[in-house]
Amino acid sequence: MIRENLNRLRQKVDEICKNCNRKSDEITIVAVSKNNPISAIEEVLKFGIINFGENKAQELRDKFEAKSEGLIWHFIGHLQTNKVKYAVKAAELIHSVDSQKVLDEINKRAASENKIQKILFEVNTSDESNKYGLKSFDELKLLAFAAEELPNVKALGLMTMAPYTDDKKIIRECFIQLRRWKDDLNSSGFQYSELSMGMTNDFDIAIEEGSTIIRIGTAIFGERDYSQKWNEQ
Repeated sequence: MIRENLNRLRQKVDEICKNCNRKSDEITIVAVSKNNPISAIEEVLKFGIINFGENKAQELRDKFEAKSEGLIWHFIGHLQTNKVKYAVKAAELIHSVDSQKVLDEINKRAASENKIQKILFEVNTSDESNKYGLKSFDELKLLAFAAEELPNVKALGLMTMAPYTDDKKIIRECFIQLRRWKDDLNSSGFQYSELSMGMTNDFDIAIEEGSTIIRIGTAIFGERDYSQKWNEQ
């Protein structure tokens, strides 16, 4: 199943890129492996996907300890200050930085790990009250400048989640806003290259609007079975 799913996904990414004059190798596919066992991750690895994303810090910690060779871990969920240590230890890239407090803790933990932690700033482009992320450009710009002063943090770009809706116009507007905010920051002297946007249900629109990282779970692993934990499967 996973092999067929990946073939379909790659074919779709190739088709979308061709239609919007982009190259497929500009797109990093992050396989969202939450609640999936190590055996499923190893199967995906066999077919050339090396980037994996987790949205719970402790699950990331445990999976990193179980499997780290040959793959790259991403942390994509909301990050609490007391869980930063797990994300910094395991993740090549943290997608979800949205406060000065978390930013400072990442810098502190990265220093103790003797690493420079790559991060993205999470933006709430949908203005949904139940979602995390920065809601104003001024907030984002302040945090971006603050990150420049921290020796163990390197910001690469922005991340967002579009709302779950069938209205493609609303989805597209969220992705357009993120791209524009990245361009506005770069006009102020930043050199951000990454836009993490697009999931199973909307990655086509995200790629059309400039995404460089798509976070794909169901289209790779299939529907999740939450009746069992990942380490019980």
